Amino acid sequence: MKYLHTMVRVSNVEESLRFYCEGLGLEERRRMDHEKGRFTLIFLRAPGDHSDVELTHNWDPEEYSGGRNFGHLAYEVDDIYALCQHLQDMGVTINRPPRDGHMAFVRSPDGISVELLQKGEAKEPQEPWASMPNTGEW
Repeated sequence: MKYLHTMVRVSNVEESLRFYCEGLGLEERRRMDHEKGRFTLIFLRAPGDHSDVELTHNWDPEEYSGGRNFGHLAYEVDDIYALCQHLQDMGVTINRPPRDGHMAFVRSPDGISVELLQKGEAKEPQEPWASMPNTGEW
């Protein structure tokens, strides 16, 4: 058996690609438009990884809710503080800041919870993260 991908539905392709690619650093591997079914599939992958996140965009407007009941995506990152700062500079809320130098949570534009885990040992706690409170749900 081989793990292939996780699918999440997205309402705005541009906002989602900005979050996942520009924010998290994933790379678009392929894209398929299905005219008959009126949807687009976009497969993203972290550099050096072997599994994808499939963004599914239905062309007809739908309202999505319940991102939390999905659970979350999780990524190991080289520098949790640098990535959280980058995301915050992009306007992304850090829902669970990396107070412990090890773990943080953010949400995609569609409310998908994303866990960020520091690669290797936790970093030494540092400000502003160490005293930053949680914001919203994660």
